[in-house]
Parts: sequence; C-alpha cells; structure tokens
Amino acid sequence: MAKNEYFYGLGRRKSAVARVRLTSGKGVVVINDKPVLEYFSGNESFEYGLMEPLRLLQKTDSFDLSIRITGGGQSAQVDACKLAISKALSVMNEDLRSTLKKNGLLKRDPREKERKKPGLRSARRKEQFSKR
Repeated sequence: MAKNEYFYGLGRRKSAVARVRLTSGKGVVVINDKPVLEYFSGNESFEYGLMEPLRLLQKTDSFDLSIRITGGGQSAQVDACKLAISKALSVMNEDLRSTLKKNGLLKRDPREKERKKPGLRSARRKEQFSKR
C-alpha cells in the first residue's frame, strides 16, 4: 500500500452511518477527530466490538482507521463501523472477503424503526381503553 493510499468503506445500521478510511499504519483509530475511548466515553466494550474485523484477521496493528459517524445511538454506531471496516478490508484484498463473510461481518442488519401510523400513539401502540 502506498503512503497516501487509503481504502474506503461505508456502513449503516438503524439510523447510524459510518464512513471509514483504512490506511497502513500502527493501529491508531480516530472517530470524528477523537480517540476511540474518548468518543465512547471510556467504554472498552464498544472499542472491542469495533475492532472485531481487524482482530479476526489479526491485523489490529497494521492499519490506521479514520472514521466519520453520524446519527444513531452508540451501539448502532459500533455496528455501522464494523460493517464499514469489513467493506474497506474486502475492497483492499478480495481474498479476505470469504473470511469476513463466514463470520457475518459483511451482512447489513436491515431492521429500521417503524414509522408512526395516524390514530396511534406510536408505530403500533393504541390509546388506552377507558371504560368510563
């Protein structure tokens, strides 16, 4: 990989969108211009989940990640990042695609929030029945 060359991946989950730039480096991960643990308020389980594709391929110290995240909650953001990282790795090297696919890291979770219907309190919740 050349010095300024990078690989791009886009991941979505619920309403979260993650854009990842994968460059060769020493394993530095930056999310929205902040270190990972600072972005997730010191929650190491989110960082652990985020690095799953790289850990699976044993390349945690081989790449630097620059991530832009918008929307969603923290859990959805982590899942969107996982998908984006996996896509960037598969673009970089087609041979890694089968390993990532076997472990379910290239699958997009299609579940979205259901829209609110007219006459109801939320998507399916009805008004509470009152006898009097």
